[in-house]
Parts: sequence; C-alpha cells; structure tokens
Amino acid sequence: MTKNLLSKFEQKHIAELSKQTPNFRAGDVVSVLVKIVEGATSRIQKFEGLVMRIKNRGLGSTFTVKKDSHGESTERTFLKYSPMIDGIEVVRRGKVRRAKLYYMRTRTGKAARIKEDTSKKRV
Repeated sequence: MTKNLLSKFEQKHIAELSKQTPNFRAGDVVSVLVKIVEGATSRIQKFEGLVMRIKNRGLGSTFTVKKDSHGESTERTFLKYSPMIDGIEVVRRGKVRRAKLYYMRTRTGKAARIKEDTSKKRV
C-alpha cells in the first residue's frame, strides 16, 4: 500500500518537473545552471560539459557531467529533479554507442572528441 502511494507521488512530481528538463543522453554536451547559496546571497553558476552517464531512479534520477578546463577534468553528479538546478540546456548532441562513457575519463585533447549527431530522428 505505501509503495503504491509513494510511486503515485513520484509519478506526479516527475510529470510536473520533467516539463522543465530537456531530453538528453550520454554523449551530449549540456549546460547546467546551478543555484549556489553563499550566506544570505545566491547566484547561478553554469557547469558545461559532457554527459557521462544517466541513472534513472524516479525522483532520485541522477546524471554525471564531465568538464575539462585548463588540463584538469572535473566530474559532477546532479540530481535530475533537484530544486537547486535552475535549468538544463543541450548545447550539442553527441553520437555514441554506449550508455556509460567511463572510458572518457582517461582521454584528453583530440582523443576526447565525440562526433555530433546531426540526424533529425532524435528529439
């Protein structure tokens, strides 16, 4: 009984929040706008990088973004339906054959490039 109520609650909130998030997959380059609260002030910070993985777990769904800057790579995991995410924009669609791109952790420079998906079938 409680599992059924919980799943109904999750489905209702996911339907409400999924209107704000675009469809993206592993291999896409996304720009995540994150609310940062420092004391009494708050600001929005942009984190742009490659989506390495997506984990679908209802309201607990997460995605990991890898950003390379100045020779250092940073991975950050975000909750997909978090109130701290102000917005997600798909910058570029990538064409990959895997769902989890862990092999990209060791690649830098030209080896870390992913072909752009120019097909019209992806929405």
